[in-house]
Amino acid sequence: METIGQSFSSLTFLLLISALAVFVVYRLFRRLRTAAATPGRLEVDIQELGGFSYRQLILISLLSLFVEMLMIRWVSSEIRIFAYFKNFVLVACFLGFGLGCYLSRRRVRLMAMITPFLLLTLILKAPISPLRRAIAALPALLGATVEVHVWGVPAIPTSWATMLLALGFVVPLFAMIATAFIPFGQLVGWYLENSPNGVAAYSINVLASLAGIAGFTLLCFLNEPPWLWFGVVGVLCIVTFWRSARARGALSAVFLTCACLLAIPEDLTTRTYWSPYQKLSLQPLYGKGEVVAYMLNTNGSWYQQILNLSPEFSNSHSQFFRAHPLDRNAYNMPYRFYPAPASVLVLGSGMGNDVAAALRNGAGRVEAIEIDPLILKLGRELHFEHPYQSPRVHVTLDDARSYIENSHDQFDLIVFSLLDSHTTSSHFTNIRIDNYVYTLEALQRAKRLLKPDGLFIVKFQVETPWIAGRLFKLLRDTFGQDPIQFQTDIGGYDSSGRFFVSGSSDRLAKATADPALAAYLASHSNMPMESARVTTDDWPYFYQHEPGLPIIVILVSIAVLVVFGLFLRQTSGEGTRLDFHFMLLGAGFMLLEAQIVSKMALLFGTTWVVNAVVVSGLLCLIVGANLVYGAFPRIPLTAAYAGLFLALAVMYIVPMQKLFFESWSLRAVVATLALCTPVFFAGIIFVSSFARAGFRGSALGSNLFGSLIGGLLESASLWFGLKSLAILAAILYLGSAIYLRRETAAQNNTSVEQEAVPTP
Repeated sequence: METIGQSFSSLTFLLLISALAVFVVYRLFRRLRTAAATPGRLEVDIQELGGFSYRQLILISLLSLFVEMLMIRWVSSEIRIFAYFKNFVLVACFLGFGLGCYLSRRRVRLMAMITPFLLLTLILKAPISPLRRAIAALPALLGATVEVHVWGVPAIPTSWATMLLALGFVVPLFAMIATAFIPFGQLVGWYLENSPNGVAAYSINVLASLAGIAGFTLLCFLNEPPWLWFGVVGVLCIVTFWRSARARGALSAVFLTCACLLAIPEDLTTRTYWSPYQKLSLQPLYGKGEVVAYMLNTNGSWYQQILNLSPEFSNSHSQFFRAHPLDRNAYNMPYRFYPAPASVLVLGSGMGNDVAAALRNGAGRVEAIEIDPLILKLGRELHFEHPYQSPRVHVTLDDARSYIENSHDQFDLIVFSLLDSHTTSSHFTNIRIDNYVYTLEALQRAKRLLKPDGLFIVKFQVETPWIAGRLFKLLRDTFGQDPIQFQTDIGGYDSSGRFFVSGSSDRLAKATADPALAAYLASHSNMPMESARVTTDDWPYFYQHEPGLPIIVILVSIAVLVVFGLFLRQTSGEGTRLDFHFMLLGAGFMLLEAQIVSKMALLFGTTWVVNAVVVSGLLCLIVGANLVYGAFPRIPLTAAYAGLFLALAVMYIVPMQKLFFESWSLRAVVATLALCTPVFFAGIIFVSSFARAGFRGSALGSNLFGSLIGGLLESASLWFGLKSLAILAAILYLGSAIYLRRETAAQNNTSVEQEAVPTP
């Protein structure tokens, strides 16, 4: 693949786009800082939309969360590096929304919304070759370090020049995303500030936000593409601004243009799908006029393929197997160690190659586990050997770790089949979908599913020596013996991989007594390895070499803080200051949310259903806190803080393994009480503070700015583990209590002084 450093045209396009983005944001900010007497053509006074109404509040709240989910999913799919750091886009949304809340008393400038949307669509979808190469090269520029592994990106010493060049594009991109959310923040902030009942309005805001999340999740479940997402946003925006004819016209034109651009196919030979987890591109591969394979890419990088290894195909296409014989094919290698096993468990069955291999090699029954329903569907429809239609195969749509924890079955052969992830499990966390599969606790639990004389095989595409070292040590610690390690031949009609084989010593000795297999292992086992820390459920970052903050995380965080400072300057003329009490509440809550989502994913699986249910449950807890406060408005904040700190202590102390109850319902109840209770108390603290602040938009803005800081602080788990987030959250909430006490004392002193002044 051509890199930006090798292409002057790509570099030029990248710099031009960065300059254009900076210019657009600068012009928009200049306009935002001025309060002209005569409104501009695309400026709307919120009063012109009919003043306060709960209907409008519901509509804008729903729309805001829908757009937030859209932006996170879309940008992280089109710029691959952000598939691994989704909270980068999330904090950009928080920043823009927070600034909008501060500016809620000003006219809404629609250019701040439509210009970034249009420009982002052009940047990410315009069919200009140098631009496409520039976007494709960003992962190599940002992700090429020896600290963190990114698929398809070589592990090389950090190059400051290339990283700074990439940041020169990422920072303006971040600013553009944030700018797009300013109008949404203005509207929500205004409606909350002007509502007749602040608690009721805030509850409606949360419930409508939940509806926005549910709506976008439904579209993802239905595998709908981005052009439809933008169409829905366009319709909702038009309804929101219906009373303004100019706004209706501009919004119609812009979102129709975006939807049309997004509907243009990227490649006439490739079909693009959008699963609940990722963007998938399927391309048929031809040989002598017939389809001989299918290649599947995800988020722009190679993912998996469909091969035809049936006897009929291999006999009629012998040219594919001359350099790489079938008995050495990576899919057939497990059965050189265990021929015709009675039962096989395939974790990460994908489109069916490993399942087909098990059937070809005489497996009695096969349990196939796959997390992505769309990939399963493609395998059922397109695989040449139709493995999923076999009566010997049972398919389970689930996360591999969830299946391991909940199954009571036992197998003769367990295969971890190239089980790797190209995305995170949620936009609230940096946990990748497969992180909880490659931990010591996960492999120890998987070992319980293995029969005493069975074999346990991990097949993985190792691209860095320390990944090999980590897998080797995980299996050694699990089985108490060094695994057999070898690498299949690269290239040919195959999907090569590094194998780690453990299990029954007698069966391994019997298999390696075969002279042909022994010779093969001798010539393919001299692979480089480096030491790496063993991953655990508390530090599950399989693709990070050692605990710490990677350079990429540090640089992106600094860039975010710089943009945050520039945005914060825009609030200087609003007559309000940054409220540190609300800011600390926002940061603390973000860390709570990140930890709860991560731990619930461990308990119930990293599926999109679990993520949607958990986030929805947290929002419902906030509504519950609002109802309690509405019924008992005199609840002392001291009691709420005491409950919060007690709940955080329980969250920190209770080991996660103690929550894996046999009963799913019991596990759900206990996990909710142990992990989610802090959200209820945090909700009471926030709504009480928000009410005391008169539901000011600036207070909500400070809270969202704090969420940005919390999103950055979440990276501390990369160094200290997930449990450290509970300690950080407790420190932040303690700081909020201290600031609240100081503010209350200052207000009381001011009141006393005013009462002491004699009336003239």
